[in-house]
Amino acid sequence: MTHKHQALPMAEQVIWLIGASSGIGAALVDELQKNCKALIISARNEDKLQEVATGFDNVSIIPVDITQPSTLAQAAQQLTDRFGHIDTLVANAGTAEYVDVNHFDAALIRRVHETNFMGLVNCVEAALPLLRKSQSGYIVGVSSSVAYLPMPRAQAYGSSKAAVSHFLEAMRADLVHLGMDVSIVCPGFVKTPLTDKNDFPMPMRISAEDAARYMVKGMQKRQFEIHFPKRFSYLLKLIGNLPDFLRLRITASMSRAGTPDNKDSHS
Repeated sequence: MTHKHQALPMAEQVIWLIGASSGIGAALVDELQKNCKALIISARNEDKLQEVATGFDNVSIIPVDITQPSTLAQAAQQLTDRFGHIDTLVANAGTAEYVDVNHFDAALIRRVHETNFMGLVNCVEAALPLLRKSQSGYIVGVSSSVAYLPMPRAQAYGSSKAAVSHFLEAMRADLVHLGMDVSIVCPGFVKTPLTDKNDFPMPMRISAEDAARYMVKGMQKRQFEIHFPKRFSYLLKLIGNLPDFLRLRITASMSRAGTPDNKDSHS
């Protein structure tokens, strides 16, 4: 049997946001601080955190590196000493690199998984004891709409986000027995410093501010899957459910692997 629980109103919550120095995370600081009791923000860059937190009385900073569990453990100890618990973890930190199959690099895939997947797992490990002390603990993990549809060049990023989605849904099945909720956030293309580096079309791209609003709205309802913009995510879900030969026709048409500039030259 699952334990029924009453979610604590966001206005009374202590929230730990990891990945808050730029993009969606920085926009989330503004949205969350208006709606919660206390917001602790973390990222590697302390200067950027200070900048994002400026002017908000209920926002404090704790720098961490999500690929270094010891920094997360130290942060969790600070949170324990100050608050005794947290009510919500928002694991938003991530990176993106794209694969060139003509110059395949396993180290690239390892790097992306180390941040996007194991980084999130490290965050959950540090936060879980604090969340269990809450009236109704809540984990919000940021995946991606690309997890719905394997696409060319996304072998690293997409697989790391698919792993995030699988991990979070599996955690949900266990944590529901402890009175805790889990949400998976699957954004489409969002205008951030990360996506500004992309060299391919990004249909239906939205602002980081709009993404943050979508997220907070979904968090207030504790929706399991928070995905946006809806037209884009439903399109990827639709293609993802097509027969494999049709999926391949669509995704292969996006590939650059066979273009003259991307083929290996052989003498």
